[in-house]
Amino acid sequence: MSENKEHMQAASDDDAPDLSAPYWADKIAKATVQRGRPKADVTKVSTTIRLDPDVIAAFKAQGAGWQSRINDALRKAAGL
Repeated sequence: MSENKEHMQAASDDDAPDLSAPYWADKIAKATVQRGRPKADVTKVSTTIRLDPDVIAAFKAQGAGWQSRINDALRKAAGL
């Protein structure tokens, strides 16, 4: 698949900017760090539930999103 590639040498030592320079230090200090997906307003609760294999198979047979469809069916059954 992927072949080993020979390491490419930089054209010179000046290819990368000096990040300790005042310009870059200021930009780095002002940068906001965002990791991962933003938190949703309404989050779900992780739980464990035991269901019959044929029920799981029927929802999975409908394709991707089977867990959301189970959630919708349970909401409907609970009258929510």
